Amino acid sequence: MHSSRLLFAGLFFLVLVIYSSGGNVKNEEFYSLFAEYGPTLKMDQALLAFHNQLTEQVQVFYTSDYCYKCVKQPLVTVKPNNNASAAISTKFTLTLQVESQTRNATLCRWSQIYEEGGHYSVWIQMPAASTNPICHFSVDRSPNNAYLPLLVAALLLAFIALLVVVVPYIHRRRCTSKCVRVICCQDPLYSMDNEGAHACETAAKPSRLLSLDAFRGFALTVMVFVNYGGGGYWFFQHAPWNGLTVADLVMPWFVFIIGTSVVLAFSSMQKRGVNRLQLLRKITWRTVVLMMLGFCFLNYSPRDGPLSWSWLRIPGVLQRLGFTYFVVSLLQTFWGQSPIPERAHQWRNAAQDIFSYWPQWVIIMLLETLWLCITFLMPVPNCPTGYLGAGGIGDDGLHPNCTGGAAAYIDRWIFGDNMFRYPTCKEMYRTGQPFDPEGILGTINSIVMGFLGMQAGKIIVFYKGKNIHILCRYLMWAIILGISAAILSKCTRDEGFIPVNKNLWSLSYVLSMGCFSFLLLGGMFFVIDVKGWWHGQPFIYPGMNSIFVYVGHSLLGFYFPFSWERRFQESHWEFLLQNLWGTALWVLIAYLLYRKKFFLKI
Repeated sequence: MHSSRLLFAGLFFLVLVIYSSGGNVKNEEFYSLFAEYGPTLKMDQALLAFHNQLTEQVQVFYTSDYCYKCVKQPLVTVKPNNNASAAISTKFTLTLQVESQTRNATLCRWSQIYEEGGHYSVWIQMPAASTNPICHFSVDRSPNNAYLPLLVAALLLAFIALLVVVVPYIHRRRCTSKCVRVICCQDPLYSMDNEGAHACETAAKPSRLLSLDAFRGFALTVMVFVNYGGGGYWFFQHAPWNGLTVADLVMPWFVFIIGTSVVLAFSSMQKRGVNRLQLLRKITWRTVVLMMLGFCFLNYSPRDGPLSWSWLRIPGVLQRLGFTYFVVSLLQTFWGQSPIPERAHQWRNAAQDIFSYWPQWVIIMLLETLWLCITFLMPVPNCPTGYLGAGGIGDDGLHPNCTGGAAAYIDRWIFGDNMFRYPTCKEMYRTGQPFDPEGILGTINSIVMGFLGMQAGKIIVFYKGKNIHILCRYLMWAIILGISAAILSKCTRDEGFIPVNKNLWSLSYVLSMGCFSFLLLGGMFFVIDVKGWWHGQPFIYPGMNSIFVYVGHSLLGFYFPFSWERRFQESHWEFLLQNLWGTALWVLIAYLLYRKKFFLKI
C-alpha cells in the first residue's frame, strides 16, 4: 500500500511540474513568431523558414534518413525575393535540398536533426563576385528540451521503484529473522504468536515461479504505456518499418511467456493425472475465448458507430496469441511428455532437453522452412520475388504497391480489405496498401517465438533446483540467438539478409526477441527466485491478471480518468503525464484485485 501512495504522490508532483512549466511556451515572442511565419507547431515539430533573396524561384525537398531509399518529397516553394515557412518533423534526421527550377540544379543540400519547438531560418543568397548561390543558416528561437519530461519522469519512477523494492525487502528480512528466532527458541514453554506462525508458514510454503509473473506484468505494463501513446516519443511507438523500438519488444515477450507457461502448467497438470482429452478440452476452450475476445470484443468501440463488415478487422493481437497458444499447447500435449533423465544436470545429458523433444523440433523446422519458402520464393504480381520492403516512396519508388511482399499478398487474398488500414509505414513511406502486422504469414514465426519460450520452460523443469545450470543455459541461448540475429541482419537496420522487422515478424526479429527474452527472464529469475532481492512488485499484480488488464485498457483507454483532452499540444509534458497516469491506474486496479484475490482466468 505504501508503494501505491508513493506512486500517486510522484505522479501528482509531475502534474505540478507540468502545469508550472506550461507558462514556458506562453510568451509574446513565441506567438509573434507564429504570427509572422504562419504554421502552428505541435509536439515533435520545428519551424523552418526560407528567405529567398534570389531573383528566381526555388523549391525545397526533403527526405527522412529513417526512410530507406525514399524518393525526395516537396516541402515548400519560395518565390523570388520572398519568404516561406513549413513545420517539419523533429523525430529523425532530415536531409533537405534547395533546387533552382531555372538553373535545373541543386543549390545546397544538408542533413540535420532539428529540435522540438525550435525556429530555424535558411537564407538563400547570392554572394558578391560569385555566380553560385549559397545557403546560410540561423537559429531564430532556441528549441525546447523534448527529453526533459522523460528525464523528470524517469528519475521520479526510479526513486519510487527503489522504495518499492527496498521497503518490502527490509520487511521480509524482519519477518524472516523473527521466524528464525521463533523456530530456534521454540520449546514447550514458548508460545508462538500468530504473526510468527504466519511468517514461518510463508517461508516454508513453496511458491510459484514469481519471475515469470513479474516478466508478464512488466511486458503488460509497457504494453499499456505504449498503447496509450508512450508520451508521444517515437521510440515508444512502433518502428515505421525495419528496426526496433520499445513498442516492438512487447508482443514477442508475451508470446515467449505463453510458451514457458504452457510447459510449466502442463507439466504440473500431468503430474496431477490430467489426461490428454482433458488437456485438449482446456486448450480448445481457451483458444476459442481468446480469439472471440479479439475478434468480436476488441474490434468494436462506441467511437466507431454501428458495427460494419466494411471496417471489421479479422486478424488481431488476441487472435494471434490464441492461435499461437493452441499450436504450442498441442506440441506439448502430444510430444512433450518425455521423462526427465535422473542426471539431466550432468554434461553427458546436457542436451536432453532438446533431444528428448525432437518431434517438436522437426515440426518447428518445417514451419520455419515454410515461412522462408513463401517469403522468398512465392511470386507476387507486379512485385519482385522475395520483396521485404515497405513499398510506397521507399526503394526509389520502384515498388509503391508492394508493401510487405508475400505476407501482405496472402492476407489480401484471404481477408480482402478486412485488415489493418493504418500500418506503421503509412505516414513515412506514403503507402496506400493495407498491411496487417498480425497477418497469417507472421503467425508462423509467432509460433517459433512461442517455441523458444517452451524451451525456457523445459530448462526450468529439467534443471529444477539447479539454478546455476538454468542461468547458464539461458545465457547460452541468448548468445546463440543474438549472434544468429546479428548475422541475418548484418547488424544494420535495412541492409541485412533478413532485416529485423516487427511488421513481418521476420526470422531475424524473432531471433533477436528470443535473445532479449532469455536475458530478461534469466535476470528476473536470478533477482526474484534465486536471490529473493525483489518479489516483482508492482509488475506481479498485472502479471497475475493479464487478461483483465489487457481487455480493460483496450476498451476504456479513451475515457476519463484514463485520458482527457489535453491543453498543451506543443510539448510532451501533458501527454507523458496522461500516459503514465493511465498506466499507473491499471497497475493500481490490478493491485486491488490481487488484494481481493480476484484473478480472471480463461
